[in-house]
Amino acid sequence: MEPTELTAEINMLSLPQRLLLAQDIWDSIARDSGNLPLPEWQKNELDKRYSDFKEGKSTLHNWQDVHGELREKYK
Repeated sequence: MEPTELTAEINMLSLPQRLLLAQDIWDSIARDSGNLPLPEWQKNELDKRYSDFKEGKSTLHNWQDVHGELREKYK
């Protein structure tokens, strides 16, 4: 099926059906995400950040604290 045909079929679905389809697509991507190649620049950056963390050059932040700060800043 061509992308334009697929889009036309999707557009005929109701909003709840499209939302379920979107969730199914994201779930399928998550299942296969281990097969995605990691670009060398991204691998290097992750290695650098992990090394910095192990050497005490950077710190981790609790996501709940960061989320709360952002919600306060942008409310």
